[in-house]
Amino acid sequence: MPMAEILPPVTDPALLGELDALARRHRAAGGVVMQLIGYVGTSAESLLEKLPAPVRGGLDGATERALSGAMVAAERSRGIVSDRPDWLNRTLTAAMGAAGGAGGLASSLAELPFTVTMLLRAIQGIAAEHGFDPASDEVRLECLRVFASAGPLENDDGMDLSFLAARATITGPSMKSLIAKVAPRLSAVLGQKLAAQAAPILGAVAGAAVNYAFTSYYQEIARVHFGLKRLARDSGTDEGLLREELVARIAK
Repeated sequence: MPMAEILPPVTDPALLGELDALARRHRAAGGVVMQLIGYVGTSAESLLEKLPAPVRGGLDGATERALSGAMVAAERSRGIVSDRPDWLNRTLTAAMGAAGGAGGLASSLAELPFTVTMLLRAIQGIAAEHGFDPASDEVRLECLRVFASAGPLENDDGMDLSFLAARATITGPSMKSLIAKVAPRLSAVLGQKLAAQAAPILGAVAGAAVNYAFTSYYQEIARVHFGLKRLARDSGTDEGLLREELVARIAK
């Protein structure tokens, strides 16, 4: 059995500086977490318990359908609407969240697929900004992996990066398989979103705030993810090695 290759540590000051910047960006996403938890005034687990049992039971399937539809809709829109700056994506999703929250849980559920599409389109735009083709199967998979991060109501750096490091064969069935794998993870996150914005007292204001925070969070995670991939590509350094160095910096 061949021995695993042992790669030397990263010592290039320029590379280490780039990794430090990515770690700071990842921590900035964590700042969004704390702001949102402070706003909703409760834990992620408590939010999920507020949803009716039938809604909780159907979240995985609804999320999987939303992700599948978002992949198609986001890609079609790229030929019609140009990529938008981060602030505009946050503003648009906040407006959608306000509309969804205004009508309580029913309208929040109806708004969900549109928000997922907007988030995916924002992630695709960040991939393109870093020099990757969102139309390629490989980058489509990478965009989905961004959704596998812990979510803006969890503080789980290890899950954020370990799941994103996973590799899959680039085929149609693998895309479907990855959507099925990401859906339960994302459905828990979206369930927290639904519960937060469906609160009768907060309504539209909560919907706008939650969507704004969600968009900010996933944009930051996407910039970390594709920033790391660009750094590996441009420097010729093993991506896994760079990821290990980044995780070590985030954990400090």
